[in-house]
Amino acid sequence: MTDEPGNSRPPAPVSKRKAAARGAARRLGVEDWTNAALRVLLRDGVGAVTIAKVCEELGVTKGSFYWHFDGIDQLLETTAQFWCADHNDAARGFHDLDELPVEQRLERMGALLTEERVWQIELAVRDWARTNAKVAEAVKALDQRIFHTLSKALIELGFSPEQSEMRAGLMCFAGIGFVHGNQNLPVPTAAQRREFFRFITSAGPRC
Repeated sequence: MTDEPGNSRPPAPVSKRKAAARGAARRLGVEDWTNAALRVLLRDGVGAVTIAKVCEELGVTKGSFYWHFDGIDQLLETTAQFWCADHNDAARGFHDLDELPVEQRLERMGALLTEERVWQIELAVRDWARTNAKVAEAVKALDQRIFHTLSKALIELGFSPEQSEMRAGLMCFAGIGFVHGNQNLPVPTAAQRREFFRFITSAGPRC
């Protein structure tokens, strides 16, 4: 029995769940993908960041992935670049540093570094930078931005440009050392961080 003219059969219904999933997939932005990749990176390591794993993390299909990226390498590099980029400073807590007094500015930077999620991501990204040139470039840009932020703060405290660069360099090396050594050494307390900054910003011999 055929359908009568003008009584075309309606299309097969699509479940509300599938329709919602399709809509959500299209609404996902690059930041959603990079955040999902970071979660997998932290939980399972760089080797576990695959297309299938990230799609599973977001509850979408691989078709949604290819809507945004050409392949897994592009997602990985985008993730590292996003984490290190200046537009991510808000998530890192650096977005309003210039509005704070210098001492509070340094204290906040030290506190942020010792947050578990931050140093875990920093460690994973820095280890990854050893084998990926684009990731290494992103990490270099981040290090230089932090270095210049610290140098500026020290100049505001009255140090010469030469002294500011030397002391800012020491603080950067201390921070990078913390990222790589915190699992083997005690995590500095807030009081110890303040003492370190007091030491590094001292203008003369200590008693």
